[in-house]
Formats: sequence, C-alpha cells, structure tokens
Amino acid sequence: MFSFQHAQNTAPKPHHEGAFQRVSVNLSGRLMLANHDEFECTAVDMSPGDVLLSSPARPRAGERIIAYIDHVGRLEGTVSRLADDAFVIQLNATERKREKLAAQLTWIANKHELGLPEDRRHDRLAPRKTVTELTLDTGEKFPCRIIDLSLSGAAVDIENRPPIGTPIMLGNMKGKIVRHFQEGCAIEFSGVQSREALTEFL
Repeated sequence: MFSFQHAQNTAPKPHHEGAFQRVSVNLSGRLMLANHDEFECTAVDMSPGDVLLSSPARPRAGERIIAYIDHVGRLEGTVSRLADDAFVIQLNATERKREKLAAQLTWIANKHELGLPEDRRHDRLAPRKTVTELTLDTGEKFPCRIIDLSLSGAAVDIENRPPIGTPIMLGNMKGKIVRHFQEGCAIEFSGVQSREALTEFL
C-alpha cells in the first residue's frame, strides 16, 4: 500500500526537485497568477512539497501562484521550474497542511488498492471543515479529520479505528465503517445524502 515518506536515494525524476515522493493524480482545477489572471489547470503529479501543473498559463520563475485543485483544495506556492506546457510550484505550507496533503494524496494513490468503488454518480467534494468527530452507538466520540467526502461516503483520518461494520455518526450523518487503511477508515453512509446534509462540512 502506498504511503508517503521522504524520498530515498533513487534516480531523479523529471520536474522533481522536492524532498518528497510524488504520486500521479490527474486532478482538474483553476489557478491564479500574480496579476490575478485565472486559467484552467490539471495537477499531473503531486507531493506534500510541490506539484506539477499542466496549464496554458505562462508564469515567470519565482512567481506566486494560488491554485484550487479538485479533492485537494487551495494550494499556494512559487514557480520553481518551467516547461513548454507545464510548471512546478514549490508549496508554501505549514507542517500541518503538508500532513493533511500527504493523507489526501495517500488516499488518492490507494483508492484502487483499497477496493473503493469509483461511483461517478457521486462527485467527491472538497470539505472546508475537515476537523470533526465520529460518534459510536455507545456515545463514545473520537476526533477525526475528513480526507475525502462524497454524497455516499467519506474517508477519515482517525487514530482509533472502529471495527469494520461498526455503525457510526459522522456529524449528523449515519453510516458504517467499510474499510480500514493506513491513516484511518472509509465510511459508507446509510443512504445517499443531499448536499444540504453536507453543509456542515462544505
């Protein structure tokens, strides 16, 4: 199973000058240049330290970029390398933000291996509020952080992973634990939620 760690002494990869392993992602988004011009972009591969963006934008080396990437959220950094139709930005992020990004990228990288359904009917949403609690039938509450959210389920980073099949509440939504992975567990909601039901997190 994929897990982020500092890169070992392997052959250098194209566009890679950071200290972390990269993962291929192919995530759509939008970016804004320093002059506030906006462009479509695609995150081709990412690490917790940098991201390779394919875009018609033509920034300068060292230029500050703000990007909003599907399933990942807001990223900010400076251009460290330019190519014909792509560029790398070194991310300006706190250690906590890098840890969150590592968990999100681990989830994306492991999705197929975890056997999680690719349900195209339920787009994955980028939650604004990620810190919440998971409540058991017993009333026990465990702090957790939402990594991934859709109308039919969620993945949470949690230290105390309840057994698979355990009924839970995530916020005001009922569900059950269906998978475990390195950082936490995957939850399937009891029914498909409306976007209104997810407003607590969005």
